Amino acid sequence: MIKKILFLTLFSVYIFGASFKVSDTIGSFSLPDQFDKVHVVDNKAKIIIVSFEKDTGKLVNDFLASKEPSFLQEHKAVFIADISLMPSIITKLFALPKMRDYKHDILLIYKENDDRFLHKEDQSTIYKLENGVIKSINFITTKEDLAKVFE
Repeated sequence: MIKKILFLTLFSVYIFGASFKVSDTIGSFSLPDQFDKVHVVDNKAKIIIVSFEKDTGKLVNDFLASKEPSFLQEHKAVFIADISLMPSIITKLFALPKMRDYKHDILLIYKENDDRFLHKEDQSTIYKLENGVIKSINFITTKEDLAKVFE
């Protein structure tokens, strides 16, 4: 039993110690959404969208707000916003209440130094997956770029 716990701990450190790259298996991980409901991201996901900044998150949210509430589920996609650098008082008083107005789920990264996802300034990261394996990583800056992801 102790060996299993040690193995799982070391395996988790290994998996989350470096950014995901093409050909990596994402395994499964869980993140809370804007309502504190925990979601599991696993090998069923086909698209992962990650935003790290207010403007890139707004772009994705605006795009998703123009779609049906089931859009992400239908496309086996998840949207993750890294809000770890946002002061907690701002998060609680302003950001979360605004996020709760959206009809789509926004998974949240609260933990600083969560380096699983690649980041480029002023861009959202798009991971395309097949059976839990990353097939491509792209960076987008416009709603048109994001729309092409779902074509």
